[in-house]
Parts: sequence; C-alpha cells; structure tokens
Amino acid sequence: MPLMKNTKKLKQPPVLYEKTQSIITQMEKIIGCKIITYWNSFRGSVCDTDVVALYEVLKKIGQGEKVAIFIKSSGGDVEAALRIVNLIREYYQNVVALVPLECASAATMISLGADEIMMGPLAYLTAIDSSLRHDLSPIDETENRRVTVSQDELARIISLWNKNSQPHHGNPYSDVFKYIHPLVVGAIDRSSSLSIKICKEILSYHISDESECEHISNHLNYDYPSHSYPITSKEAKKIGLEILALPKEINDLLLTMNELYSEMAQKALTDYDESNYHDNEILNILEAGQIQIYFQNDKDWNYIKEERRWQILNDESSWYKIESIGKENISSKLHIR
Repeated sequence: MPLMKNTKKLKQPPVLYEKTQSIITQMEKIIGCKIITYWNSFRGSVCDTDVVALYEVLKKIGQGEKVAIFIKSSGGDVEAALRIVNLIREYYQNVVALVPLECASAATMISLGADEIMMGPLAYLTAIDSSLRHDLSPIDETENRRVTVSQDELARIISLWNKNSQPHHGNPYSDVFKYIHPLVVGAIDRSSSLSIKICKEILSYHISDESECEHISNHLNYDYPSHSYPITSKEAKKIGLEILALPKEINDLLLTMNELYSEMAQKALTDYDESNYHDNEILNILEAGQIQIYFQNDKDWNYIKEERRWQILNDESSWYKIESIGKENISSKLHIR
C-alpha cells in the first residue's frame, strides 16, 4: 500500500542566508554594482516560476544603471530564459554575467543577454541545440522512463544514412519512425527553430547588427558535436561574444558561494522503507542584497512495483523567501504557480 503518513523525523537541508549575504556584500564592494545570484542544483533547472522569484528579488533591490548576475545552471526552459533576460533589462541598462562554473543550454542563453560575460578558469557555456523528453519519446527499458531526443542526434542519423545508403534504399525517415515517433521529430524541429529565434531576440538587447545575432545563434545551435560541448572563454571569443576574464578575487568568492549553495542543496532524503521516502532537497536559489529566495521539494515518493515507476504523494513543495527588514531576517512561504 502507498505511504500516506509517517511520523519519522524528516531530514532538512541547511539555509545559510547570513553566510551568503556576507559574500554578496564583499563582492558588491569590489565590483561597484549590485549583484544577483541565479543558481540551480544538479536536479534544478531554469523554469517559468524562476521569473516570478526573480521579480521579487528585483523589486527588493530596485532599478539602476548596472547589475552583475552570477549564473550557475545546467539549463532548462528556453522561453523562461528569454523572460528572465527581459525582466533584468527592464530594471538595468548594463548587465554583466559572472560565470565561474557551468552555464549550460538555457543558462547560456541567459548569459547571452549580458553586455559582457566574465568567465573564470572553470567556466564554460554550451551549445543551445534543442533536446527534449516528449510524451511519445522512446522508453529506457532499464529505468522505465522516456528518454531525451536531440536535434543533433536526429540530424546525424539522417546524415549518416544519406552518406552510406544506396539511392534505392528509399527515405531514411521510414526507418527512423520505427524508433522515434513522427510527432517527436516534429516537436524537436519546432523546438530548434524556437531556440534560434529566442537566441536572436536575447542578443538583440545589446547587439544591433541582425546578421551578427543570426550568425551567433546559428553557430550555437548547429556547429557543435554535442549539446553539452563545453564552450570555454577562448572559444566564446571566437564566436563573437564579449568575454572578459573573471578577476581572481571575485572568482574565488563565487566558488565559495557555490560551495554554500551546494551545501544548502545537499540531498535531504528520509527513507521510510525500501519503497517509500521523503524528499526535502533545495533545487533553485536566487539572491541579492537583503533577500534570498529558494525552491524546496517537500514530497513523498512511493514505488509501484507492478508498473516499475515512482509516484509522488503529499506534495507540499514551495518557494521560500528570507528578507532582511531592519535588524530582523523574516522567513516566509512565497506562493508562486
């Protein structure tokens, strides 16, 4: 029977607000402008609700001439990336992206919205070619879940077919469709067009030359052998992006910030038995001076043996806000849908 209630004490991740606020204060003194942090854990991602959370942060710190944003993420929703860039640009005319580590996929798109991208020795961007997990994607028989299919993979299958097959072998799609549903192929093609359009629009916030925006967008979407190909600062400069070296002092502080966020986002799983556990992990964190907003899982998982899959029960996951008001730090739940 599925678990409905358990009185076992749940593991809770630490919230390190005072420590992270101290680092933000130090960095703002060095850089000379306000700093926003946008950080995703391994299981977090760029998503629509991040936009509303970011709005709460921006309302707190107000409008200004220049802002720096620390970005660390493995990617997510490209449409959310566009909304994030647009929102930041509504508040600040000059935007600097601080990239000490991974800034992949949709996060790369967010960084493209900055006038300058400052990258550290461990930093990298990635390609933005589309990949998605569709309701009709092939199923991984080992894990019994839908797999991700990418535009690059499909393009390479078709290219190899055309290079190695004889003319009488017919259309490659007739064989591809045996393994990948036609609607999945269509969805990926549409998603690829969307990625290019969004990338061009994001770049247009600070690059007036349309042909340059198109060149960069197409290059990031089509010219790399894998979706996760690491684009280092050297490669990013060749593409035509405005890349600067991240000062060592700032890079070190950002790596310390990443350690603190990683500690906050540690796995907080409470095992009830072999088929049931509770998840309290923090996934996404946004922060600026005197405010921190984070999303925390709060749900039970139950394994259905007959169907070889996990189901969610008692989901009370939510966003939380910590705000400094006077000498007090006020914590509250932030209702975002």
